[in-house]
Amino acid sequence: MAHLRLIDPEDASGPLAEEYAAAVARAGRVYNIVRSMSLRPGVLRRSMELYKAIMMGPSGLTRQERELLATVVSAANDCHY
Repeated sequence: MAHLRLIDPEDASGPLAEEYAAAVARAGRVYNIVRSMSLRPGVLRRSMELYKAIMMGPSGLTRQERELLATVVSAANDCHY
């Protein structure tokens, strides 16, 4: 089984603490998918920028349709997060 070292929110500092604070503001908590990038805060920031562009940027799909599509794809990929 693969193992990732994850930095807990209470141990974060600097740019990672800022990303964690943004995650809490956005979702109410820091999910493990965010924590999985904790060793690379710059990558985490860019990943969240991509997510926001895809989910909240201009599109022919509504936000609800995009969320539904993401849920269906995650289920089809047997992804449990």
